[in-house]
Formats: sequence, C-alpha cells, structure tokens
Amino acid sequence: QVQLVESGGGLVQAGGSLRLSCAASGRSFSNYAMGWFRQAPGKEREFVATISRSGGSAYYADSVKGRFTISRDNAKNTMYLHMDSLKPEDTAVYYCAKGRYSSGSVGPEEYDSWGQGTQVTVSS
Repeated sequence: QVQLVESGGGLVQAGGSLRLSCAASGRSFSNYAMGWFRQAPGKEREFVATISRSGGSAYYADSVKGRFTISRDNAKNTMYLHMDSLKPEDTAVYYCAKGRYSSGSVGPEEYDSWGQGTQVTVSS
C-alpha cells in the first residue's frame, strides 16, 4: 500500500509561485503514472496534471497549461507541482495521486492512492 503525503501549500499573492511536493512510500513509485488534482469548497475534484512513470510525458488541464509544471524524482520517491503566475481561482486543496498504470489519465477513477491534500490559497 502506497502512502502519499503532500506538502508545500500555503498563502501566496496573485502572480506568485509555489512548489508542491508529494512524498511516496513503498518501492513501486517508479512503476506508475502520477497525478495532481485539486478541489475547492463546494466543487468537484478537478484534474490538474499527470506525468508518466519515467517523467517523459505530461498532460495538463487547460486552466493551468503554461503556468504549472509537473515533475518527478523517482530516486527520491517524490513528485512535484511547480506553480507559477498563480491566480485566485487556483485556490483549492491540492491532492497527489498514484495511477493504476504507467500512463496517466484525467479521470480520478484511474488512480488508486491519494494523499491527504495541501491547501493553496492565492490572494488578490
């Protein structure tokens, strides 16, 4: 069973940057795609980005494309989400997730392990 722990959230002004980290336990991290999702109060969980198991490919939601960068360091069992040019509408709890397969997906049903979430708040 993979355990995922997000960190790096906080309060940032619009236009600023944050880097989120997702630390994973276990030895299977490098075999699976990973993803980031977010959820604002009263809204459904929203896909943000996914990355293949080796980090060779990535896919982003249109709302964050060009501003966010997903990456991973398999030697450290860690995935990252670097967020630039943050907007107030980026405010949400951000969750990391482990995919069921080596290729990623935008559907949360394709992920079988989830972290507890980290709060990102962007002020205007």
